[in-house]
Amino acid sequence: MKTQLSPDRDLSAQIAEAIRDAIVSGQLIVDARLPSEAELSDTFGVSRPTVREALKRLAAQSLIRTRRGATGGAYVNRLSYDEAYGQQITTSTLLLSMNEVDFHTACEARFAMERACVALSAQRRSADHLAAMRAEVHRQSQPGLSDESFCASDVAFHRALVDGAGNPVLSYQLAGAVEAMQPLMNMITYSARPREQIIHLHTTLTDALENGDAAQAETLLTELEQITQMLGETTLQARAKAKG
Repeated sequence: MKTQLSPDRDLSAQIAEAIRDAIVSGQLIVDARLPSEAELSDTFGVSRPTVREALKRLAAQSLIRTRRGATGGAYVNRLSYDEAYGQQITTSTLLLSMNEVDFHTACEARFAMERACVALSAQRRSADHLAAMRAEVHRQSQPGLSDESFCASDVAFHRALVDGAGNPVLSYQLAGAVEAMQPLMNMITYSARPREQIIHLHTTLTDALENGDAAQAETLLTELEQITQMLGETTLQARAKAKG
């Protein structure tokens, strides 16, 4: 474990990074007990409050858990896909908002990643996945559905498509794409979206997956991307013109 710290950077952040790297590399295995605060303080040459702050950072990332009592201390956590899934969404949302990723880049990445799982989804989707997608198509067809509800349904539709691939690693990787990038795109285009066209594409896409036709499903996703890119460009140009 790296113990040399730079005085020019936050000390607690550096300690957290060093412990995280040890966990990732396997130096600290799942369920292993970390050294005590006093031991870590001596190891890194810092105060115990600084160590405590580093441990809080690691706990916030679900990398460690703490226990009280005779067997108390900090232990390497066994991270579940559910926990990682939520963190991926949060991280992606913050990354997009703080770094102001442009619409075209987000749209391109989001559809490229989703197309990557279509072939698996065409092979592995279950009846439940198809039912979830059709339920969202039905919801989208309801008269009077608000723009916000339509957007939420759109996210749920694509979430079911991704989960239909039956690969938790893909679901984790695409969590940020579908549930962070998709809302970003919806925020820009939702008021101008041609609902009937999108509903038709969603219906046909579900049919393609049910029939195991990966090529058709990929073509339909590409069409959805083209519509989204066009709407985004038109909407952003209109906003710029209104401001000018």
